[in-house]
Amino acid sequence: MQNKLRFGIIGVGNMGTAHANNLYNGKIENACLTALCDVSKFEQKRVMSDFQGVEFFSDYNELLKSENVDAVIIATPHYFHPIIAKKAFEQGKNVLSEKPIGVLQEDIIKLVEYAKKTNKAFGIMFNQRTNALFKKAKEIIDSGELGVKKRLVWQVTNWYRTQSYYETGTWRGTWRGEGGGVLMNQAPHQLDLLQWLFGMPKSVLANLSIAKHHNIEVEDDAELLFEYEDGASAVFITSTGECPGTNRLEILGDKGKIVIEKGVLTFTKLKTRERDFCFQSDRGTYNPESETFEFKSDDDLGGHNKILQNFCNHILFNEELIVSGIDGVNQILLTESAYMSHFLNKRVEVKFYGKKYDKKLKKLYTDKGVFKEIENPTNEDHSTRWQVKW
Repeated sequence: MQNKLRFGIIGVGNMGTAHANNLYNGKIENACLTALCDVSKFEQKRVMSDFQGVEFFSDYNELLKSENVDAVIIATPHYFHPIIAKKAFEQGKNVLSEKPIGVLQEDIIKLVEYAKKTNKAFGIMFNQRTNALFKKAKEIIDSGELGVKKRLVWQVTNWYRTQSYYETGTWRGTWRGEGGGVLMNQAPHQLDLLQWLFGMPKSVLANLSIAKHHNIEVEDDAELLFEYEDGASAVFITSTGECPGTNRLEILGDKGKIVIEKGVLTFTKLKTRERDFCFQSDRGTYNPESETFEFKSDDDLGGHNKILQNFCNHILFNEELIVSGIDGVNQILLTESAYMSHFLNKRVEVKFYGKKYDKKLKKLYTDKGVFKEIENPTNEDHSTRWQVKW
């Protein structure tokens, strides 16, 4: 292979453009930008002006045939992620997909089956796994210092969006366009971290509020209750209609508690296991002794570039992937099982429901979710929405 890994980007909206800028401006070592693709005539004019010397395609199939592209970044609307990824593998390209891995379960299953057979790299942009606070929490949990996991509670309600946000694209806030609301669009990173830190639950009961705060088709407010095989539980609350919002993660084990809030991780470590203390103490309301540690980090930026650099290093130097594409399946299992709970109005098992799920989803489709060219797309800077916001 040549000295630099050559990237093509399919979809140059907000996220695709961010990746393009980083590659074009040399922020990723041993990588370069050689191709861009978007169906929008507006985006075509913009990127041809901003990224001179980079080949532009209006059909992603043509980009995938290019001999000047070694790897593709897929930053299109959600439904197209698994379809394009599978075709990219068929053309011998390495694939880095934006989240989520897809929407329709039939497409996701086909992609996963094909990806397991290919020898090409497959990654997904769960950039928040690179955040130092979450990495520290993972380190504490994996070391056994937290003890037996008991409960996780995550309230992340600082995804505030105005009605104007949903009107910047004909696909936003629709089942046909996004495949869901706050769970599918804003919260995938947190749901990925939930299972990364606490493991995969066996079941979920979802309370989803459709159009509670906005004029949209999908949920903008969600409360999920997960149960685990070992008796542990997790509560996940998220919303795009609360201001000021909260981002607080609490993870409790029988040896202590982790709290992450406002850019600080606090670990309260018990000197005696809670279960042992409970049955050995002769005092009714007395707590076991504990000590508290704080971990702070200002390393909140650059997560996307860390994933992109790692993906490049994986291909060129066999560096282990931070997040493999297959890892994206767990977030979808949590998200779409929650939707299944909503559809059936009961607690359900966390699993793939395949065609049964796809059929129920498609019944919610309306013409509002059809992708249409917008004459004057917004030029608003959304860069801060990708940061961890405390």
